[in-house]
Amino acid sequence: MKQIPLLRYSFRKQLLFLLMLLYVALPLRAQYSLLEEKIQEVTKGKQATVGVAVKIPGREAITVNNEIRYPTMSVFKFHLALAVIDHLERNNLSPETTLHIQKTDFMHDTYSPLRDKYPEANITLTLKELLYYTVSLSDNNTCDILFKYVGGTEKVDSYIRSLGIENFSIGATEKEMHTHFPSQYLNWTTPAAAAQLMELFLSGSLFTPPYQELLYTLLTETQTGLNKLKAGLPEDVILGHKTGSGFRTPEGIRVADNDLGFVILPNGRSYCIGVFVKDSKEDDETNPAIIAEISRIVYETLKGE
Repeated sequence: MKQIPLLRYSFRKQLLFLLMLLYVALPLRAQYSLLEEKIQEVTKGKQATVGVAVKIPGREAITVNNEIRYPTMSVFKFHLALAVIDHLERNNLSPETTLHIQKTDFMHDTYSPLRDKYPEANITLTLKELLYYTVSLSDNNTCDILFKYVGGTEKVDSYIRSLGIENFSIGATEKEMHTHFPSQYLNWTTPAAAAQLMELFLSGSLFTPPYQELLYTLLTETQTGLNKLKAGLPEDVILGHKTGSGFRTPEGIRVADNDLGFVILPNGRSYCIGVFVKDSKEDDETNPAIIAEISRIVYETLKGE
């Protein structure tokens, strides 16, 4: 019986393996192309620029309009929270570490559940509580208190870059955005960079379990923007996310309406998704509805994988 040379046998095995990969990859590519088309159909005709990124672990991101810089608005509080938790862990500090809050720490013309609860301040809160107000409730005052705690926007920007994330910038505090309208554009990201950062966090590679679980819980307890990503998902699906909304110009243009999050599918798999709506002339019902519809389409496409 004629022997098949080892080299030829090895080549055939490699060829078969490549063909199998191609067999799997082609349907996936077609599925993702269809998903991109569906997303573009949602944004068609809208008086806004909409950017989307969907990141499935181990695969390239699915993106729409990713080449544009989108103002993050309060989505950047996720970046800030990562930097705060890194500071705590590196310095062996507990989330129960406390800070004293004075009245001078409060802006009075901004969204702040903490200020509404303690208008005279003079209170002591744990870092865990400050993170809850900042991430889950999107409090603008506690945001700037935490920026001050870790050393400013530059420190946060530098930390996120150290993780290998590019195509973003953290350059303004909430106070700076409130006092100088163009500063809303100093904090920006591409959708893919935001989804990549969320995926990196979700992988569990950044922090040890106690710190990881803290931020995971805070993201899943988010109470803002429930008409965005969450509105496109079934009630029992796990969503962790950080929302953001900008001011309107005198001409009525909304600087941004955003949502960045992770979704845990019923089969245990996950994906990260960022939807960013920039410079929108649409009303305050349409912007979140765009995000919700994209969320629904992505979930319906990926839930059966």
